[in-house]
Amino acid sequence: MALLVVGLAIFIAMHSIRAVAAPWREAQIERFGMPAWRGVFGLFSILGIVLIVWGYGLARRYPVPIWLPPFGMAHVTALLTAIAFVMIAAACVPGNHIKRALGRPFMSGVALWAFAHLLANGTLHAIVLFAALLVWALLKLRADRRRDREAGVVHAPGTLVCDAMVVVIGLVAWAVFAFWLHGVLIGVRPLG
Repeated sequence: MALLVVGLAIFIAMHSIRAVAAPWREAQIERFGMPAWRGVFGLFSILGIVLIVWGYGLARRYPVPIWLPPFGMAHVTALLTAIAFVMIAAACVPGNHIKRALGRPFMSGVALWAFAHLLANGTLHAIVLFAALLVWALLKLRADRRRDREAGVVHAPGTLVCDAMVVVIGLVAWAVFAFWLHGVLIGVRPLG
């Protein structure tokens, strides 16, 4: 579990720098240049992800049950995760109503994804992973929205065509992940 915690700490720290230490971040970019900053950021992000995956895999070998999810919770999680994938897709497609309404649909989607996984997983390592990501996503979402308000950010009006693209892209990505990639990458087939 230690590798999981260290990986989470590295990943969350790297992805929180802008929210908690923006002047320091800007000074480093000024000092070393954007390509070097992106390189270091990318390396530490990948290190964090590798440690999270490795640590989670090791922790799954000796699970510590905390609570037993109620019957059918996997289906609730699947539904919430499908919505989260649509929200994440909304961050990538310009001019959609979801982005205009949420402002930060990517982080909102990550928060919903983490919450959904907390509902269906009652082991200690799962709770550590998904609770940490949920808290981080909510705090980052709050900081990002505050920064957007201060900067007067206004998102483009949405169109139905872009909304349809968001829903299709999000649901196709969710289906591919839920029915195939989740089993291949994580070793768990959430929908059988």
